[in-house]
Amino acid sequence: MSKTKLCKYCRTEIDSKAKVCPNCRKKQGGKIPGFLVAIIIIAVIYAAGSQGMDKSKSTDTVSNDSSTSKSGQKDTTKEVTDNSKDVADNAKDEPKDTMTTGQKNALKKAKNYLKITAFSYSGLINQLQFEGFTEEEATFAVDNCNADWNEQATKKAQDYLKLSAFSQKGLINQLEFEGFTTEQATLAVDNTDTDWNEQAAKKAQSYLDLTSFSRKGLISQLEFEGFTTKQAEYAASAVGY
Repeated sequence: MSKTKLCKYCRTEIDSKAKVCPNCRKKQGGKIPGFLVAIIIIAVIYAAGSQGMDKSKSTDTVSNDSSTSKSGQKDTTKEVTDNSKDVADNAKDEPKDTMTTGQKNALKKAKNYLKITAFSYSGLINQLQFEGFTEEEATFAVDNCNADWNEQATKKAQDYLKLSAFSQKGLINQLEFEGFTTEQATLAVDNTDTDWNEQAAKKAQSYLDLTSFSRKGLISQLEFEGFTTKQAEYAASAVGY
């Protein structure tokens, strides 16, 4: 029995050696038609190209992700380093709290006193010691209260002038008695911009309110208070002599 095969076109069973199908009369060549070959080649090329593009995109994506990861890692490291530096700088700038309890309270008390009235450097130390602080605690507080002693002297001079009449010399002496230096006291009195003739007249009137004076006696008393002769004579005339 001879071998058979199916026609490639009509699928009729024919002799295996037949070159033409007796049914559909089409040749049974063993080669693939040319147009099919062309289609297959195009398909293979397209598939290969697509795989290449996909591989390239995948590589680019991995590369970009890697770059992003490295960049992010680099930025994070830099940020951590910068933060560490900031913390170190802040720690360096922060003052070390080495004050004792006594020093803290003395400093607080000193600042409170300066809000109420004016003090000299030595006067404030004495006041704190009067409050019971040790000399070391009081000195520490006055050294660290940030007071401007020239400004304190000027305030004290102005306070005195509100209470009573003073000569220029007498006011300087009074400030020195309060503990201010001669330089601080002199600067303060100069800064008050006071009319010393007017002060002499006020002082003369205050004396006459207490007791009687001759013109000569009144002038002498005013000179004793530190007024100049000219200022004293002006004051005597101002009160009626």
